[in-house]
Amino acid sequence: MGRHLKVTLGQYSDKGRKELNQDFHGACLPGESQLNAKGIAVALADGISSSQVSQEAAQSAVTGFLEDYYCTSDAWSVKKSGEHVLTATNSWLHSQTQQSQHRYDRERGYVCTFSGLVIKSTTAHLFHVGDARIYRLRGGELMQLTEDHRVWVSSNQSYLARALGMDRKVEIDYVQAQLAIGDLMVLATDGVYEHTDAAFVQAAITAGPDLDAAAKAIADEALQRGSGDNLTIQLVRIDELPDPEANEVYRQLSELPCPPLMEARAEFEGYQIVRVIKSSARSHIYLAVDNESGERVVIKTPSIDMQANPAALERFLLEEWIARRINSAHVLKPCSQTRQHQSIYIVTEYIEGQTLTQWMIDNPKPELPVVRGILEQIAKGLQAFHRLEMVYQDLKPDNIMIDTTGTVKIIDFGATRVAGIEEIATVVEQINLLGAALYAAPEYFLGELGSARSDLYSLGVIAYQMLSGGFPYGTEVPRARTKSAQKKLAYKSVLNEEREIPAWIDDAIRKAVEPDPFERYEELSEFIYDLHHPNKEFLNKTKPPLIERNPVIFWKGVSFVLMLALVGVSVVRFH
Repeated sequence: MGRHLKVTLGQYSDKGRKELNQDFHGACLPGESQLNAKGIAVALADGISSSQVSQEAAQSAVTGFLEDYYCTSDAWSVKKSGEHVLTATNSWLHSQTQQSQHRYDRERGYVCTFSGLVIKSTTAHLFHVGDARIYRLRGGELMQLTEDHRVWVSSNQSYLARALGMDRKVEIDYVQAQLAIGDLMVLATDGVYEHTDAAFVQAAITAGPDLDAAAKAIADEALQRGSGDNLTIQLVRIDELPDPEANEVYRQLSELPCPPLMEARAEFEGYQIVRVIKSSARSHIYLAVDNESGERVVIKTPSIDMQANPAALERFLLEEWIARRINSAHVLKPCSQTRQHQSIYIVTEYIEGQTLTQWMIDNPKPELPVVRGILEQIAKGLQAFHRLEMVYQDLKPDNIMIDTTGTVKIIDFGATRVAGIEEIATVVEQINLLGAALYAAPEYFLGELGSARSDLYSLGVIAYQMLSGGFPYGTEVPRARTKSAQKKLAYKSVLNEEREIPAWIDDAIRKAVEPDPFERYEELSEFIYDLHHPNKEFLNKTKPPLIERNPVIFWKGVSFVLMLALVGVSVVRFH
């Protein structure tokens, strides 16, 4: 059996010499499924002493974080999940103060510090605002991993510069730290850490296996040394770190075989194969019928060439994982599984229709409203990926299906990059699958990671192709592998004499396919909007010279003028 993430937790909190304990703490050690996907969460909060309601703020911050973090998408990175939850918590606490009698005195409102720790795979993810602290004890050395958000006016006077609920917006510190077996993570409020040291912490945890007792001993020592504040401390010892095999994907890789090539009428795990839809170096795709329900489905199996490639198999298995987390009418959906797999394959809905590639062949000069409708549906599918912090990366007409009702769906998630998956330690090297070269964003050819704007670029290329049949930079993009080469790429206007296309449509497409990703639209919705409405920014700009708008007409004009000049010279000589 492979190793899994295992920790030992110890916690203690007491009011100390104060009348009320305004600290709050908690932890969540989930079951195996969420342990792999989301990790272990530990948090504490310290209410400010000037407020009579800050203990409520501390409790809300900790319970909200521990509950809501596990409700965020598995596809999100820990950073995005944690910041999303804490931003919402800050807004709620601030609104509570604004609705109370303390709206003009934030130091009496719903304000608290917060320090949270998420341990996922082999990495500690720290979220911090305020003056509690998170340490890592390793080899007897206590290292502070967070920064105090406190401003010192003098040697004995200071004030809290940052806290949850203090302002409408909050800046949350985020830090990653790699873990080793035996590490001890320590979370403590100022009532503890200001009156203890590394030597005593080390002695307390080595005194016995009970970390709860160690936490109490450390807090009691802080009290004995003169602490006048609340006392809260959490200890998390790393007992085991996960092997890659602990992940569900790797269990499937090691336990299930790859299916053989299949032909029509073959029986396969409760399905009857109807025909081969497509075979490639990556996969074999079949139309099949579910023998139980009679439903037509698509079965996708790894290609024979992939079966000895663990990285490629991992990517194949992630496709179903991705599909099950996206809920969009414009993204291919997987079929519910009622039978246990005996081999590695994916079952999805069958879309009766045609690819966008075939559609463009059948409709070489589509009307602009039809083009807009298709692009808008593709954008909605891409937005479903982006909301889950996924980048599709392989948008091309072959990966877009149009069914008999005109509904557009994105298929094939073999190149999709998932932020949450990248945080899981693995011995299998992640493969970077570029999309089709003519649709791939220029930054990929510089070796950079793609972003949502890379998918936007690919959508812009498809828009250009639907309206012109060509590509905005011809075939030059795959050859432009330096920044300087990409700056020389010359956009070819989609406008021509054969199509009545408004100039502002060309401007919108030009912006979507800018070589520099930061020059493109920030959001897909902006691009779609500009395809429907003239952007004033485009209408007010200086009209580009004719040589840029239509080089052919420009050079024809130049040639005509030269011809007239030559004729004029000949006439003069003749006379």
